[in-house]
Amino acid sequence: MPSSRRALLILTSLGLLAVLSIGLALTVGSLQIPPIDVLAALLGQDVPGTDIVRELRLPRALAGFACGGLLALAGALMQVLLRNPLADPYVLGISGGAGVGAMFAILLGLPVLGIDGLAFLGALGAMVIVFGLAHGDGSWTQTRLLLTGVIVAAGCGALVALMLAIAPEHKLRGMLFWLMGDLGQTGQWWPALLALLVALVLCMPFARELNLLARGMMQAQALGVAVGRLRFAIYLLASLATAASVTTAGSIGFVGLVVPHLVRLATGNDQRLLLPASVLAGGSLLVLADTLARSLIAPQQLPVGVLTALIGVPVFLFLLSRHPR
Repeated sequence: MPSSRRALLILTSLGLLAVLSIGLALTVGSLQIPPIDVLAALLGQDVPGTDIVRELRLPRALAGFACGGLLALAGALMQVLLRNPLADPYVLGISGGAGVGAMFAILLGLPVLGIDGLAFLGALGAMVIVFGLAHGDGSWTQTRLLLTGVIVAAGCGALVALMLAIAPEHKLRGMLFWLMGDLGQTGQWWPALLALLVALVLCMPFARELNLLARGMMQAQALGVAVGRLRFAIYLLASLATAASVTTAGSIGFVGLVVPHLVRLATGNDQRLLLPASVLAGGSLLVLADTLARSLIAPQQLPVGVLTALIGVPVFLFLLSRHPR
């Protein structure tokens, strides 16, 4: 089978998985809604459960798909940037910065828009600090960027712990749910989905250069790739994608680590296929995990980040055993 047909088959299959995962999210919950009623509600008909489908489940499913896609895309980009198949978008402190901003907003009693705004500003601030410190005298390496991100993430974690320690008791639950990842408090779904589309559109024209960069910096430079600018663009896009996801749904781990690596094992390392496939797979995974999180002990809901961690930890250990170095 030609590679183009194979790529089309893979993307079509993952697209169908995404549609099925969203359809399942609209059907399953504390109140089961038959698929025929879900379809009727989406078509504008007034049936039992219409408000639940349109106002609650559909925005949540779309936000979950967008956040999962953003995290998987960021993970795929970070793994190319650091040339490490076990790299994770959270390792560079972006999530920690968003957490500091969000916790501070919750402490101040700001509304959802204020929490989102300060979370995004915190993520951008962490991004600027990490890149500024890693850049240093004008040059930076993968190791220097990684170490700087780990240090900044540790500092952000200490600030978050401090705010949790001084927070009033009635605010702790909301703060903890945000830190563990929660789609239940998502206000708007369209900013994250728009960010996902923009990030993917911006990445795809550089897929060939990313393929060369994955083989090594010297080889990419020899073949005419502007490595410095490309690495900065990758870092910026991955950071903004992570920030958009964290702002929307809180801190959700392991999606950006596990999904790109598993997709790479299944499809190969061609970024022209890997990037869109990771987006579809990551979005589907997070939608399915969120559906399970709100259905497992319904009507109570679990933070979706807990389930992604429970899934991601054993998978991460398995992948780590395959890459002992």
